[in-house]
Amino acid sequence: MKQFTIPFTYRSQLISSIKENRKQLDKLKKDFSPALLDFGPVQIYLARHFGFCYGVENAIEIAFRTINENSEKRIFLLSEMIHNPSVNRDLLERGVRFIQDTKGNNLIPFEELSKDDVVIIPAFGTTLEIEDKLKKIGISIEKYNTTCPFVEKVWNRGNQIAKKNYSIVVHGKPSHEETRATFSHASLNTPSVVINDIKEAELLSGFISGLHNPDDFYIAFEGRYSNGFDVTKDLDRIGVVNQTTMLASDTQAIADFLKQTMANKYNLTEANISERFADTRDTLCYATNDNQSAVFGLLQQNADLAIVVGGYNSSNTSHLVELCEEKLPTYYIDSAERIVSKDEIFHFDFHHKKELKTIPFLPNKMPIKILMTSGASCPDALVEQVIRKIAGYFISAEEFEKVISIYL
Repeated sequence: MKQFTIPFTYRSQLISSIKENRKQLDKLKKDFSPALLDFGPVQIYLARHFGFCYGVENAIEIAFRTINENSEKRIFLLSEMIHNPSVNRDLLERGVRFIQDTKGNNLIPFEELSKDDVVIIPAFGTTLEIEDKLKKIGISIEKYNTTCPFVEKVWNRGNQIAKKNYSIVVHGKPSHEETRATFSHASLNTPSVVINDIKEAELLSGFISGLHNPDDFYIAFEGRYSNGFDVTKDLDRIGVVNQTTMLASDTQAIADFLKQTMANKYNLTEANISERFADTRDTLCYATNDNQSAVFGLLQQNADLAIVVGGYNSSNTSHLVELCEEKLPTYYIDSAERIVSKDEIFHFDFHHKKELKTIPFLPNKMPIKILMTSGASCPDALVEQVIRKIAGYFISAEEFEKVISIYL
C-alpha cells in the first residue's frame, strides 16, 4: 500500500512499530487478537487495527502539500478535512478557512470566493451541487480533491445499479457530509432515498409492501428523497449502498431485511431475486471492516474498561464505541487531556451529544486491564499520549521506556 507523507507529529514510533510487527506476523490479516502492553499495575490491550486509514492519510498529505505549494493564495476547505479536532486545528492555524460546518451550513458565502482561490474537497467528498458552484466561480477542484477512493467506489457502484434501473437506498447518517455527497451522486442517475437505521428500513418496507399510505412517505422521509421520487413505483426495484463508516452488521441487516421484503412481495427466490433487488455487495471500506473486526477480537479479552480515542463527530469512531459499550464501561475521548487524573475523566456520550465527567474512572484493583482502540481519523500520536498518561499514574518514565523498548 502507498506510503504517505504526513506531519511527523501525527506519527508514533511506538504504535508504528507495534503495527509493523503485527503486519509481518499476520500478512493475511486473519489474527484479530490485540497486542498487550504490560506495565505491571496496568495492562493495555491495543486493537489489531486502528488509526489512520488510506483515505485519511491521502487527504492529509494533499492538504498539507497544497498549503506548502500555495503560500501566496487563499486556501479554503469545504468543511472539516476529517473528523478529528487536532488535525482540523492544525489546518486552521496554517491559515486554511472552512467554507461550511459539518452540517453543510455556510460559514463563508460562496460569493466571497474567486477563481484564484484554492478550495480543497475533504475526504468525505461533496455534492454535485457544490461542485457546480465552485466550477461556475472558476475554481479548479480536481487537483485539490481529497475524496476517499472508497467513497468514490460507493458512488461508482451506485452508478452501475442505476444504469440497470434500480432505485438506490442509502444507509447512512442523513446529516453526515459523506451521506449527503453519496445521495447527491446517486440521485443524479436514479430515484434515491436515505435511511438511518433498521427501524427506518422497516418503515420503508411498509411502503414497499403497500402497508402504509403512500403520501406518508413524503412526511417520514422529508428532505431525504430525490426530486420527483414516486413512492408508488420507485421502490419496485432497489439496491442498498452505504456511508462507508457505518456498522457492517447494521448495513448487512438492512440489506437482508429489504431483500426479504422484495422476495415476499414479488414471490421471488434466491435464483431470481435480482429482478427486484440489486447485488451491491459490501460497500464498507476496508479500514471500517478491519477496525470493527479488531474490536470484536479486542472484546475477547477480560478487561475492566475500554477507551476509544477519536473526534466526537467521527462516525466510524462512534461505532467502535457502540461495540465496546455492549460489553464493558467505555470512555470515548478525543485526547489525553480529557483524563484529569487516575480518578477523573471527561468523556463523550455520543448518544446524547454531551460530555460527561466520571469519578472514579479507574477501578481500585491491580492489574487494571484496559482495552484501547481509535477511529480511522485519529493520529497514532494521540493514542500514544493516552497510553503514556495512564501508565504514568502507576510507573516511572524510566520504567515506561523499558517496557516499550521491546517494540522499538
